[in-house]
Amino acid sequence: MSHLRVRPEAKTGRVAHITPVSAGWTYVGFDLHKLAKGAGAEGKDASRESCLVLVSGRARIRAGGKDFGLIGERMNPFDGKPASVYVPAGADWSVVAETPVELAVCSSPGKPGARPARLIGPADCSQETRGQGTNTRYVTNILPETADADSLLVVEVITPGGHTSSYPPHKHDQDNFPKETYLEETYYHRLKPAQGFAFQRVYTDDRSLDEAIVVEDGDVTLVPRGYHPVAATHGYDVYYLNTMAGPKKAWRFHNEPAHEWLIKRA
Repeated sequence: MSHLRVRPEAKTGRVAHITPVSAGWTYVGFDLHKLAKGAGAEGKDASRESCLVLVSGRARIRAGGKDFGLIGERMNPFDGKPASVYVPAGADWSVVAETPVELAVCSSPGKPGARPARLIGPADCSQETRGQGTNTRYVTNILPETADADSLLVVEVITPGGHTSSYPPHKHDQDNFPKETYLEETYYHRLKPAQGFAFQRVYTDDRSLDEAIVVEDGDVTLVPRGYHPVAATHGYDVYYLNTMAGPKKAWRFHNEPAHEWLIKRA
C-alpha cells in the first residue's frame, strides 16, 4: 500500500491522526473523529490553529472560551454546506455529539491570541462550480485565503461519478509567490455509495515521486509535493476535504504544461 494512503485506524473515536512528524513535512495536521451520540472530543495546542469541520452530524461545540451551542445541519457530506469552528492557537476546544458525528480537525502553525474563536456557519461558506463536462466539480470554501487565519486553508469538493477533479493536474510545491506557493495538503475522502472507490495520482515532473493510489471511503491521502488529480469512477460520487498550509497563506498553483491545453480549449 502506498505510504501516501492513510487508512482509518478504528471504527469509532479518533480514526485518523496525521501530524507533521508522521507525514514527514512541516505544516499540515489532520485528525478525524467518529463520535456516537453523547461521545466527545477535545483538544488544545499552544502553537497550532485548527478548523473543526462537522463533516456530518450535529454537535455542541465550545472553543476559546465561547459556547457556540448546537451546530450542524447536514447528516452526510453530500447534502449541503458544513458547519465549522475556527480555533486559534493556544485555545482549547471541546465537542459533544448530539447525533452520530464525523468531526475533522484541520490544523497548521498559528500565533497564540492572534484572533478569537469563531463560528463558520453554512451561510459563511461560498460555493462555486469548476470545470465543464466530465471535469465539473462543486467546491465549498470553508477557510479560503481571504479568511482570517495564520496559515490554514480548508475547502471541500464533491466530484460526481465519472468525473475528474484537481484536474488538469496542478501542483503547489514551490515557494515562488505570486506564481506558485508551497502548500502541503491532505485529502479526506468519502464515497457515495460507500462501497465505491476512486483513484488519485501523486507525481512530480521528474517522476521521482509517482504513485497511483486506490482511494476508498474514509481514506486520507497525503500530497507532500507534485501534481495530484482525482478520478471518480462511474456510479460513485467522491467527497473530499482538503487541508492546506505552508509558509504563506495563499493558493497559487502551477498546471502541468502537457495538459494545459484542456484549459485553453475551454
